[in-house]
Amino acid sequence: MTSNSKKTALVTGASSGIGLASAAALARAGFTVFGTSRKPSSESSGQFSMLACDVTNEASVASLVSTVLSNTGRIDVLVNNAGLGMFGGAEESSVAQVQSLFDVNLFGVMRMTNAVLPSMRRRGEGRIVNLSSALGFVPAPYSAHYAASKYALEGYSESLDHEIRGFNVRVSLIEPGTVQGSFDHSSLEPDSKMKEYDAGRA
Repeated sequence: MTSNSKKTALVTGASSGIGLASAAALARAGFTVFGTSRKPSSESSGQFSMLACDVTNEASVASLVSTVLSNTGRIDVLVNNAGLGMFGGAEESSVAQVQSLFDVNLFGVMRMTNAVLPSMRRRGEGRIVNLSSALGFVPAPYSAHYAASKYALEGYSESLDHEIRGFNVRVSLIEPGTVQGSFDHSSLEPDSKMKEYDAGRA
């Protein structure tokens, strides 16, 4: 295909849930879509291509973006959907575990955005869509660390939008509540569970 024949979308965490639904919707809307997961399945829906990417790894992110740009010449939409959940008492998780959560939910978004922005700026158009959460503006018990990662994402996204809108590149936040999917099953368990929090956690 020619480099400007069709708009291109890149969706992280597209193997299930909101990411999969987003990639499929963009494909139906006529985009050439590349979805990512850490270990993409060899099976494909035929609607979009799946590529490997670990958003916590700079080299993996750079390789992904390079591959997409070499195939299509453009990235019009980036959907930063890859993320982790973690629910439990704030006292029940080590700082190291919380850092791993932020490495995906916040710094992973930053890595992807920094890799894609130069091409969007050069072309003078683009849209970055960041998946936050209702817990990014209304915190709840037993979600302190997850909510903190989404609060941080919201501040980053809103500030970034002001910085890059002059290049005709905009940032959007999506703030879903509970949705049906595999998110709860793939969330991190606190690494230092305490009996004092059993009743509240239940």
